[in-house]
This record gives sequence, structure tokens and C-alpha cells, in this order.
Amino acid sequence: MTNKPSVALIGAGSMGGALMKGWLAAGTIDASRSAVFDPGVNDDMNALCEKHGVGVNPDIKSGFDAVVIAVKPQMADSALPAYAPLAQNAIAISVMAGTSIAKAATALGGAAQVARAMPNLPAAIGRGVSGLYAPETINEEGRDLIEKLMRAAGDVVWVESEKDIDAVTAVSGSGPAYFFLLTEALADAGEAAGLDRSAAASLARATLAGAGALIDVETRSPSQMRKAVTSPGGTTEAALQILDGEDGALRKLVKEAVAAAARRAAELTK
Repeated sequence: MTNKPSVALIGAGSMGGALMKGWLAAGTIDASRSAVFDPGVNDDMNALCEKHGVGVNPDIKSGFDAVVIAVKPQMADSALPAYAPLAQNAIAISVMAGTSIAKAATALGGAAQVARAMPNLPAAIGRGVSGLYAPETINEEGRDLIEKLMRAAGDVVWVESEKDIDAVTAVSGSGPAYFFLLTEALADAGEAAGLDRSAAASLARATLAGAGALIDVETRSPSQMRKAVTSPGGTTEAALQILDGEDGALRKLVKEAVAAAARRAAELTK
């Protein structure tokens, strides 16, 4: 493998497209030896590939360092067999939710080196986080390649077993929806407290976005930051007593929610 890997991207939808844009923007891949495989490549992706010299639906043959599978999970059985030659001597990275390594490997004609990655929605702007798992069939060099490619979507976290991907799905895969729900709830509460709808929505959105940006650059733990803005007997303390209190109500609710999501992820994985 050269310094920059060649990549075959199968599926150039929202996630696949975001990854390709990230790779090209950062100069991560050897564009001239890489390709996109998708019968429905949109005009923007076509133009991006043409600009950087990335092939679009060339002949299907081996020769790539990595194959990234970003098709919809329900299309795996029907779409992937045609691309089996791409994975013969490459590391395959599946970003398909609810699709086991075994199923992906079978659909790719018995591919020997298949890993899983679970990115989340902010990957679209390079601010996501991906849970990664690679079986023992993939060596350290292969793991380095997987990590290098998935960092185009943001941070990465390795997990020790494929089963852990279910927990990743529940925490970070579904996590943005929890954040969006809290934003909605805070806006609703602001309106109930007397603000007009527009002001409440703007305050909620900016407050949570700002807090997220701050925690990303702070060295203090979330607990330390929470305590720093919670004056004894003050307004924040009054609110936190309702949200969490002595019985840890919010923490219990979040644990139950994540557990439910993880169970459902396990049920859906085939």
C-alpha cells in the first residue's frame, strides 16, 4: 500500500458522500486510484469526483486498499454480491447499521477482512464520532487504515467486540436525536415561561450548540463544568433539582433509553 490508500466507495448517499468529501478535502486518499460505485451518483458527487480524478462506476475489479460499504442495510443482499471482486484483497469497512460482519462478508462473496464502523449524523460536517470494531483477521496496519479513513467523519473510538457496536449505536448513533429532543423541550419550556416561540427556539438552539462547542475544547470534565455554573441556592441548582435531584431521575431515564436502543440494535442486527 502506498502512503495514501486507494478506496472503493460503494454507495455515495448521505454518509458515503460525506466520507468521500472528507477524504478529498483532507487529501487522505489517492484520488487517482480510488472510485465511487453507485448507480445513482448525483450531479454534485459526479462533479467532485471529476475534479479530483476519482473514478465513477468503473469496471469492478480488485486492486483497492480499502472498500467502504455505505449502502442502505436493506440493500446489502441484493447490491453487494456484484461488488465482491473489490473486496478480494482489500479491507472492507461496513458503515451499514444493523448488519453484522458475517452478513457483510457473505454478501461480498466470503470477504476475509471485514470491519464495522458506526458513524453518526454530525459526520456530514466532519464533526461526528465513529465506533470501530475489527476482528483478529485484520492486523495493526489494517486497523490504522480503518482509523485513518473514518477520521474523515470526526473522532473515532475502538470497541472490543462486535456486540459493543450495539451500545455505540445507542449512545452516539442515536445520540444526536436525544440532543435535538432536548433542544425542542427547552424551547417549549421557554415558551411556557412567557417567551415568544421564535425567541425561545433561538435561545434553546444557541445555548445547546454553544455548550456543545465549549465542552469540545474544555479540559474540565462535564461534571466540573456543571458545578462551575451551579451556584448554591441559585437558579441553575433549582432547575437541576427538578431534572436530576437526589434520586438521579435524569440519569436513570437516560440509562433506560440507551438500554432500549441497544436492545433494539441487537434485535435488528443480522
